[in-house]
Amino acid sequence: MKVLVIGGGGREHALAWRLAQATRVSRVYVAPGNGGTASDERYDCIDITEPAALREWAIKEKIALTVVGPEAPLAAGVVDEFREHGLRIFGPTQAAAQLESSKAFSKAFMKRHKIPTAEYEAFTDAALAHAYIDAKGAPIVVKADGLAAGKGVVVAMTAQEAHEAVDFMLVDNKFGVSHNEGGARVVIEEFLQGEEASFIVLCDGKNVTALATSQDHKRLLDNDEGPNTGGMGAYSPAPVVTAEVHARAMREIILPTIRGMEKDGIPYTGFLYAGLMIDAAGHPKTLEFNCRMGDPETQPIMLRLKSDLFEVFWHATDGTLDQVELQWDRRVALGVVMAAHGYPLSPRKGDRITGIPAEAPDAVVFHAGTTLDNGELKTSGGRVLCVTVLADSVKLAQQRVYEVAARVKFDGAQYRKDIGFRALHARNTPPNA
Repeated sequence: MKVLVIGGGGREHALAWRLAQATRVSRVYVAPGNGGTASDERYDCIDITEPAALREWAIKEKIALTVVGPEAPLAAGVVDEFREHGLRIFGPTQAAAQLESSKAFSKAFMKRHKIPTAEYEAFTDAALAHAYIDAKGAPIVVKADGLAAGKGVVVAMTAQEAHEAVDFMLVDNKFGVSHNEGGARVVIEEFLQGEEASFIVLCDGKNVTALATSQDHKRLLDNDEGPNTGGMGAYSPAPVVTAEVHARAMREIILPTIRGMEKDGIPYTGFLYAGLMIDAAGHPKTLEFNCRMGDPETQPIMLRLKSDLFEVFWHATDGTLDQVELQWDRRVALGVVMAAHGYPLSPRKGDRITGIPAEAPDAVVFHAGTTLDNGELKTSGGRVLCVTVLADSVKLAQQRVYEVAARVKFDGAQYRKDIGFRALHARNTPPNA
């Protein structure tokens, strides 16, 4: 069977890596892929991104299964395009992907279906948004309504930061947001206290299978300081997601979302990622939905997955996810993102990358913002690599991951030195996921 993975980041590299190990898979194609997939004989990179052109290519090549990685092709309707021509594809339709592509849609949906989330208001008028911030005060959260590659959220600790974020998103569009119909819009919501976790499930329209729990680190600098990013590292499992939190998240958030989408006439298939804020009492609220796996959470999750991923996706696209029980490596997986100079606002491209070690059973370096330039590996984006390892404990995983990262060199490389720090201080025992 031939498989196509749509996307070119670290998440897609990790999905392709795991799919390449599947028994029934003969070839893995990645569109467009990156320097890591281009330099590895296990994959073929396809320089096509437009949905109709991808669909034509998939028919010609007799692709058995397509998996969509990033949000942009989903929002562009690639799943609808493939399905209309009888192709098997895993991901949500364009209408269902609004859970991520429109924060306003998502918040209204949660309110309608009584899914726990922060209080909010949506604005297209900057003056009204500024007045709302003045009335509510800080800390407060400002979110761009459209897609912003993980950078459209500002957790403003002061009113000034919140006002600046509104101007960035509504007036200047400094974050490069892809606006939805009706133009620029922001969602402003209450600041929630607690600890964040990533809760990612597979959905086939009716059935849900939870992936291993994970937690990412959004801030650029150690101790969760500096600006928000697309993610600077992640680990799995996440101790904050206890068995009780896991059950509550499924009961109060995930299942009502799947039932609600079905009730609204928009059945949900694909990955569903709920960003949770878990308070001191263990009550989760939904920060946001993503219609894809998280990046960098995918990398540690894929390292821990022992099940045949192709068979899992086959069930998911057949509507038989209830027949799947995922198997996990009991060890801790931890991934550290190595980012380019100037990330997140103005990442530098074109720096030469050296020293990436050969893949080992307990250590894989997944590529994201890399490209092959005349056979030479260079940086081509903000988040360049994700060094990912398996070890018997968080502490051992930290030691191992930083040993590997220290060998990788490119000018201006920046990465956090404390990924996994929350897990070291966790008192709770996580479920075996």
